[in-house]
Amino acid sequence: MQLGLNFGYWGSGASDNVALAQEAERLGYHSLWTAEAYGSDAVSPLVWLAAKTERIKVGTAIMQMPARTPAMTAMTAATVDFLTQGRFLLGIGASGPQVVEGWHGVLYGKLLGRTREYVEILRTILAREKPLEHHGEHYDIPVNGGTGLGKPLKLIVHPLRKNIPIYIAAIGPKNVALAAEIADGWLPVFFSPKRINVFRESLEQGFARRIDGKTLSDFDIAPTVSVIIGDDVDACRARVKPNLALYIGGMGAKGKNFYNDLACRYGYEEAAAHIQELYLSGKKVEAIAAVPDALVDEVALCGPRERIADLIGAWKDAGVRTLICGAGGLDAIRAMAEIVS
Repeated sequence: MQLGLNFGYWGSGASDNVALAQEAERLGYHSLWTAEAYGSDAVSPLVWLAAKTERIKVGTAIMQMPARTPAMTAMTAATVDFLTQGRFLLGIGASGPQVVEGWHGVLYGKLLGRTREYVEILRTILAREKPLEHHGEHYDIPVNGGTGLGKPLKLIVHPLRKNIPIYIAAIGPKNVALAAEIADGWLPVFFSPKRINVFRESLEQGFARRIDGKTLSDFDIAPTVSVIIGDDVDACRARVKPNLALYIGGMGAKGKNFYNDLACRYGYEEAAAHIQELYLSGKKVEAIAAVPDALVDEVALCGPRERIADLIGAWKDAGVRTLICGAGGLDAIRAMAEIVS
């Protein structure tokens, strides 16, 4: 199992990120990852980190598909891959309805079909074997009904790699199956190695549909995992709970919250309902307190180094190839390098 380091959104404390990135590279980490919501974009800080490092891979976790046409994403991927001399990992995802409709002004829905077409277009552009022409339910290129002047085009630059790895962020059963079918890796959030069976059927369905013959051994399961190291386990858990409460309770509406659904699939139906009820009624402190310790222990690594060392085997056994650490300090990333080595 190899290690990645997730910087999340660019913001306060960003000046320290270069030092963290350089130390991760020195320690032999596999990759650096950045994210985006409705603040900093994922690509700009990633290129900045890449310019300050030499060997470590750099990935987006995630670039929001609704924010960019497939062609724009392919152009960006080809450009960053050139600039980094083949270090780029393209992580994409659908985001959620709050951001997609409330920020980007794009209708949300039909994720499976949109994602399938998006990846197909990306691969066509990067392969550069023919001009791009795609007429699907969601993307019509060249578009019909316009000026009539549009014509199939081919990427002007020759990509350094035609097979830039594509990762898909997914947690729903059908979306996980799609990632296993068409992507090179999967970026799960709040992944529990104890619950790999929750995802196993989806993964098997996806690989059964693959046309390139790749199997699970060729596939990178790469969850982002909060890593909080300290002597007081409860204090470490307390630093993870606000984020869990936010996603389980506040991301989406009642009856339309993918993270709440995931907690239910893990067996925390009662707790998930209670957290959501508290959060949506404005009782955020109570919602945070309602997050079960057991759930934190399933999806995060908290406590003394010895405890984390005991827990790490479950992640390896679950088939995780790249453990992307949500760790914000030099001590934590150094400890994880020693634990996993």
